[in-house]
Amino acid sequence: MQRAYFRFYAELNDLLPSSQRGNGFTCAFDASASVKDVIEAFGVPHTEIDLILVNGRSVDFSWHPRDGDRISVYPVFRSIDTAPLARVGSPPPHMRFILDTHLGRLAAYLRMLGFDSFYCNDSQDAELAQISKDERRILLTRDRGLLKRSIVTHGHFVRSVHPQQQLVEVLRRFDLSGSIVPFRRCLHCNALLHTVPKDLVSHRLLPKTKQYYEQFHVCLECDRIYWKGSHYQRMRKLIEQVVGDSAG
Repeated sequence: MQRAYFRFYAELNDLLPSSQRGNGFTCAFDASASVKDVIEAFGVPHTEIDLILVNGRSVDFSWHPRDGDRISVYPVFRSIDTAPLARVGSPPPHMRFILDTHLGRLAAYLRMLGFDSFYCNDSQDAELAQISKDERRILLTRDRGLLKRSIVTHGHFVRSVHPQQQLVEVLRRFDLSGSIVPFRRCLHCNALLHTVPKDLVSHRLLPKTKQYYEQFHVCLECDRIYWKGSHYQRMRKLIEQVVGDSAG
């Protein structure tokens, strides 16, 4: 066995055992292991990492640490220019998401803000990882093991257990506040909504809805109807709050 000194920075410490947070530590590792294998053994998925420095030099995930190395691991940078360092993380090609079975409310919130968010409450881990790869979707999950799968290239381990806080977390992590286009997707099936004349849906409306509202949208996939009722005002307030919180 060989030994190296490790230091994890910023929010990566959330993923470490309490005894290893905030400070550097020395750890033994197998000489055949890549730096990716060693880091993930600490509980930090590769999708959370943007930069690895070994003795001050940037390396990729395939690097094999050596005895006595000093290894610094950094999370995703938002505003720091790291050139000419070789970052192991890369910007996701599209802000499209896929969420695991524990994040149904977060999926609805992301759809509310206009983001393409695949969610199915009976999806298996292998299926989620494969869809993430094939459709180039960012995988959001509370399961670190799922993010450690090699075919997952873009993902995020959601720290919070509260849906509204999860939404703020994702907005901050991917800098999404400027990309919000609310109320354009179906909250239930993720399809885009379409404007529909009132007379085409009036037979499906409750009497008070028919009396007080004139503008309607319909989902062509699941046939749900949307209008700006009291639920709309509640969602507007939620959006204002989470956008404000994400900017803080």
